[in-house]
Amino acid sequence: MNALETADIIGLDERHVMATYARAPVVFTRGSGSRLYDADGREYLDFLCGLAVTSLGHAHPAVAEALADQARQLLHVSNLFHNDVQPRLAQRLDALLAGATGQHGRCFFANSGAEANEAAIKLARRIGQRAGGPGRYEIVSAMRSFHGRTLTTLAATGQPEKQEIFEPLPSGFRHVPFGDPHALAGAVDDRVCAVILEVVQAEGGMNMAPSGYLAAVRELCDDRGALLIIDEVQTGLGRTGRWFAFEHASVIPDIVTLAKALGNGVPIGACWARGDVADGFGPGDHATTFGGQPLAARAALEVLTVLEDEDAPGRAASAGERLTRSLCDLAAVDGVRGLGLLLAAELRPGLDAPRVVRICLESGLVVNALTPSAVRFTPSLLVSDDEIDEALEIFAAALDAAAATSSPEVKS
Repeated sequence: MNALETADIIGLDERHVMATYARAPVVFTRGSGSRLYDADGREYLDFLCGLAVTSLGHAHPAVAEALADQARQLLHVSNLFHNDVQPRLAQRLDALLAGATGQHGRCFFANSGAEANEAAIKLARRIGQRAGGPGRYEIVSAMRSFHGRTLTTLAATGQPEKQEIFEPLPSGFRHVPFGDPHALAGAVDDRVCAVILEVVQAEGGMNMAPSGYLAAVRELCDDRGALLIIDEVQTGLGRTGRWFAFEHASVIPDIVTLAKALGNGVPIGACWARGDVADGFGPGDHATTFGGQPLAARAALEVLTVLEDEDAPGRAASAGERLTRSLCDLAAVDGVRGLGLLLAAELRPGLDAPRVVRICLESGLVVNALTPSAVRFTPSLLVSDDEIDEALEIFAAALDAAAATSSPEVKS
């Protein structure tokens, strides 16, 4: 394809697709491993991975073959019937979560992280109202959290700037400062059925839960009869250097939500709950047309196989250490937040993260501005050392270019 065709594609998008995204002026047409290629054949090193989605990289051959094979057999059947793939995926996920929590449970499959969180919220309310009556339905979450963009998950999200234009939102949500167990204790009363938290608030700025915080939350939930929901949509399945981010804090959640990496780009989400909590749902309580359909479930099964065979958590831990060290060595980086390969580089005052990201894209590196002053790095968990070094070389040059056109204080 040529530049004219690229402009035509962008024009089609502007005329026919709702303008809900501020898209960069690039059209990606294929990918392979950690590389993306645009409509003009230009190559990019992808250190964003669709926002921590393609953890195996692009067009992984095992996943592609599994998808092709399943497409020749059965794409979809209603959840009013069994299919032969969904329960096998549930078994595999339960085995991973049982290894992390010491308890078995069951899964509900959806199409995204927001839908997985919707299921978790509905399940928690079902349990709460059965145990404490119709008034026990409220959920406590943290400020700067992000749980999705449906109206309900947006209400659970602790970011007022994302909520204001859609008010009134569904009721029943309270927000407290992240990392403050005393504030949480003041919010969890007999109307609260659950607390929903992220171990790392990725979309909120890569904010880390303080040491001991999640253990205090678990103790508080036990004391007051509330469920603990851990949102692992962005952190789960190896990205933080453990299979699940909650393992870093040695806590055991009652409900866990997953998505992003689960399908390596194929839309799928999952809500897992320990056995007695999963019993809260009965036929008709919750449903989705496409959740757990054979094509998506087959992709997820293959993704889990590759993640296990490659020891993805171990690779994320070692690659994350290398990437963190390299970022911290850059004079224009004030610090690095995150775990494993879920990282944000905080830039020196005066440097504009969106500008740095634009220069990176022009130079062949895909990252994004997490905040006005921080750049997010979420490469494939199979990223090589050479690819990390190449990305850092591009990033360092972009920082220099941005500083050269910034204020004198930044240049000095």
